[in-house]
Amino acid sequence: MTNREFFVLCWQDEFPVFVTLLRAVPRDKLDYRPGATVRTMGDLVWLQVTEKRCWFELLREGTINWEISPAPADLDNMIVEYKKAHAELAPLLAKVDDKTWNEKPTQFIVDGRVYYETHMGHMFWLGLFDAIHHRGQLATYIRAAGGKVPAIYGPSGDDEHDLHTPYLGLRGVTVNTL
Repeated sequence: MTNREFFVLCWQDEFPVFVTLLRAVPRDKLDYRPGATVRTMGDLVWLQVTEKRCWFELLREGTINWEISPAPADLDNMIVEYKKAHAELAPLLAKVDDKTWNEKPTQFIVDGRVYYETHMGHMFWLGLFDAIHHRGQLATYIRAAGGKVPAIYGPSGDDEHDLHTPYLGLRGVTVNTL
């Protein structure tokens, strides 16, 4: 399996986890923030959409010109946009050849200045890791705002999963036991 194939596998595997967490956001608490200087819960949801959308530019141009617009007030619309971007990206990522993935120079640009340069595959991995990081932030916001955090990599304290049954494997992951 190539690095690109492994990325696509991981990215696809993370998708339902993201959607499940986005659906767990309390609709009436999008303006919740645990401190005055941090993003709101709605901003974190919209960040997930924006990050996924910027990958189209990365594939086309080899750049991400980072801009984030204000978050819409409709959670359902943000989830639809997230799912739409994922569905449209999947076939495009599958078409990237390994030479492009491993060698094409890319740039992350903020306010007209190059913030980071690396090859395409690395930029995509950074984007996935950043999205997972912000998903973790969102999970902490959900609980603090009174919502229930769903299972991410295993049952959460709010999850009703039976701890005596295997959790892994529910999304197609096989676990070998001794």
